Amino acid sequence: MGNEAAWQESITPGRFSGRTVIVTGAGSGIGLATALRVAKEGGRVVAADVSAERLDELVARHGELEIVPVAGDISAAETVAAVVEAAAGRVDALANVAGIMDNFAPIHEVDDAVWDRVFRINVTGLMRLTRAVLPLMLEAGTGSVVNVSSEAGLRGSAAGAAYTASKHAVIGLTKNSAVMYGPKGLRFNTVAPGATITNIVAEWGSQLAVERLGPLMGANIPTPATAAQLAASITFLLSDDGTNINGAVLASDGGWSAL
Repeated sequence: MGNEAAWQESITPGRFSGRTVIVTGAGSGIGLATALRVAKEGGRVVAADVSAERLDELVARHGELEIVPVAGDISAAETVAAVVEAAAGRVDALANVAGIMDNFAPIHEVDDAVWDRVFRINVTGLMRLTRAVLPLMLEAGTGSVVNVSSEAGLRGSAAGAAYTASKHAVIGLTKNSAVMYGPKGLRFNTVAPGATITNIVAEWGSQLAVERLGPLMGANIPTPATAAQLAASITFLLSDDGTNINGAVLASDGGWSAL
């Protein structure tokens, strides 16, 4: 990007006042930055994450903010139910940020365990939580959902087969939902991050991937963004500032997708 060091997060006071916003993956990385941005701008955040320890730390460090922690696997029915219960009958916006990476394996090297786990978290969990909160949004006649895809949802050279397929699926779910629910007053959009500084570990588990993707990625990836920069993109679409934007794929990648 070239100007990461000069960029400073600028809070918009009251942008989410009176709003209840669910953020998954809120214990670290992009999810944490998104949860904090919404809460600092006046929102009540239902913060979901697989790590109770990370959520406890979040609440302890930001006691002045309205953050309701819900720990658990977002693909599990009991966690989805707990998140909806914590929302207390109102969901103005949902940020589906939680996700896991694969090991860069091409399809002939993918094992069922990796494939199933990546899709369970990245696609099925996202779908189940969205499905659970949609009745509240439909009843209210308004709502904004932002699904986090990836640069791997836009191209075939950014990850392995499982992750790439899962993030393409996220974009498909987003576009279908935008068509289905747009006339009902709901907006569905997706943010596709490029390289971002988070705690997600990407391990090269395939020699073929090293040979094919290594040179492509090394030559083209812009300087990694901070999680707060991604939160700026996500909260824009979550908020009323994203009015008239529905079914869009916002590449927040420093220009990687333009190459």
